[in-house]
Amino acid sequence: MARKFKLSGHLHDALMYPWTAEDLTNANMVRKNVARKMARFMSRYELLLTPTLAIPAFPIHMQGPEKIDGRYVRPAAFLAFTFPLNLTGQPAATVPAGFTSDGLPVGLQIIERHLDDPSVLRASAAFEAAAPWADKWPPLSAQLDL
Repeated sequence: MARKFKLSGHLHDALMYPWTAEDLTNANMVRKNVARKMARFMSRYELLLTPTLAIPAFPIHMQGPEKIDGRYVRPAAFLAFTFPLNLTGQPAATVPAGFTSDGLPVGLQIIERHLDDPSVLRASAAFEAAAPWADKWPPLSAQLDL
């Protein structure tokens, strides 16, 4: 028996796009170019620290925010800090870094040089040791009876 799954509108649109072999080749060339630029950038630094997302958390059934900081953005703009790493193969980890004044979680993304996964894990552990978070819950969780 076939199971039916609902796809998000963005994923459905991406799957239905009529990709050509040339489109795939061009996309791969762009990906390689971005990876080379990131490798050159990271050769000068041991770690890169960024927010995980460009905005605080948003409602669960929302595709992504229409606006960031009052400006209209593309649907995946909130992923601006994480998306490039998927293209370049940089090891990265996200650790809890606190909460907004509304009680929404904020993440810190720790990025290392290509294939240096152990350093990302060590840096993540060091951040957690300096700013323990396991016992901290946002004010919202009290409302959810967690």
